[in-house]
Amino acid sequence: MVQMEAGDTFSSQPAGAGQPLVAESAEVDMGRQAQAKRYARQRQMLSLVNLAVSAALVGVLLVTPLGFALRDALAGAAGWQPLHGWHPFQVGAYFLVFFVAATLLTLPVSFYSGFVLAHRYTLSTQTVSGWTLDLLKGLLISLPFELLAVELVYALLALTPDTWWVWAGFAVLGVTVLLANIGPILLLPLFYKLAPLPDGEVRHMVQMLAARAGTRVRGIYTMNMSKRTTAANAMVMGLGNTRRIVIGDTLLDRYTLDEIEVVLAHELGHQVHKDIPKLILVEAVTMLGGLFAVNLALHAAIGAVPGYAGLADAATLPLVAAALGIFGLVTLPITNGYSRHIEHQADVYALESTGKTAAFISAMTRLANQNLADLEPAWIIEFLLYNHPSTGRRLAYARRREARDNA
Repeated sequence: MVQMEAGDTFSSQPAGAGQPLVAESAEVDMGRQAQAKRYARQRQMLSLVNLAVSAALVGVLLVTPLGFALRDALAGAAGWQPLHGWHPFQVGAYFLVFFVAATLLTLPVSFYSGFVLAHRYTLSTQTVSGWTLDLLKGLLISLPFELLAVELVYALLALTPDTWWVWAGFAVLGVTVLLANIGPILLLPLFYKLAPLPDGEVRHMVQMLAARAGTRVRGIYTMNMSKRTTAANAMVMGLGNTRRIVIGDTLLDRYTLDEIEVVLAHELGHQVHKDIPKLILVEAVTMLGGLFAVNLALHAAIGAVPGYAGLADAATLPLVAAALGIFGLVTLPITNGYSRHIEHQADVYALESTGKTAAFISAMTRLANQNLADLEPAWIIEFLLYNHPSTGRRLAYARRREARDNA
C-alpha cells in the first residue's frame, strides 16, 4: 500500500483525460518536505506519549495493589466457573475496565494526532462528528474480538497451563486469515463507500495488469477516500474469493494513467510474490513468540508473587499486557525490516512489469508531496518505525535503474 501521510498541493491531468503515454515529470516540493519533517516529528512524539500513557496504566495495575484490588472488587462476578480456575465473567469485567480506562486516557492524544494535527497539515477532510463516529465504529468492531481473545486465552490457561500458548497461537492464525477474508466485504465498507470502477481506460489497464500478474480478482472498486483525507492510496485486499482491487478517488482524480498503473503494479507485485500469506505467517509466528514470552512471565510470577491465585487469575491481565507490549517493541524492527524488504520487491516488480520508470518516479515524487511523506528520515527512525522503505530510497532505486537503462 502507498504510505498514508497526506496533504495536497498538486493538480494534474486526471487519468482518462487524454494523458500522455509517459507521465509528466514532477519535482519535490521543498516547502512540503519541511512540513513533512515537522509532521513526522510531531506524530512520533505523540506516539511516544500515547505509549507512555498506556505503559503507565499497565504499570500502576502491575506494581501497586490496585491490580489486585480491582480483581477483588469484581469478585462478585466470579461465580460461574465452566472450567476449574476460569471465571469468564470476572475476567471479562476486568478486561472491560482496563479497556475503557486505556481508551479514555489515550483519547486526548488520539484526537490531537488524528484530528487536530491532521487538519493543521491539511491531511483530513473530516468533521469532529465524522472522526468520532469512526472512532466508535472502530471500538465496536475491535472490542468483541479482543474480549473473545482474552476469554479464550484465560480458558486455555485454566485448561492447558503448559501448552496454552501454542493453541492460542493457532487461534490467532485462524482469526487473522478470517479477517483477511472478510475485511474487504464486511469491514472496509463500514468506513468507506465502495463502487465498481466504471468501464474505461483505467479499468481496462487494471484488468491487463491483473492478467499479467496471474491474479484473479472478484472486482475493481473505487473508494471515497476524499470524504476523510486528502491522501492518495490503492490496495489489493482479501484472499481467494474476496480478493479485490480498491483505488482511492484521490488517486484516480489526480494522477495520470501511467502513474496509476505503476502504483497498482506495485500492489499486484505483492500477489505475485505471495506476500499476503507470508505476512500472515510472520504475524502468526511473531504472536506465537509473544505468547511464549507471556507464558514464561506468568509462570515466573505465579511462583514469586503470592497475590496471584493461579495462571488464569484475572489480576494477571496487566502482566500479560506488559509482556506482550515489551515483546512487540523488541520485535518491531525485525517485522518492519521484513515488511520493507517485501515492499522493495514489489517496487522491483512494478518497474520490471511496466517498464515505466519515469512514471514510477513521477508518482512517488507526487505522492511524497501530496501525502507529506518525509523523503529522508533519520536512519534510526526508518529502521525502527518504517514498514515501507522511505520514499527517498524508493526514488533513488528507480533513478539508478533509469540511469542504467539509459546508459
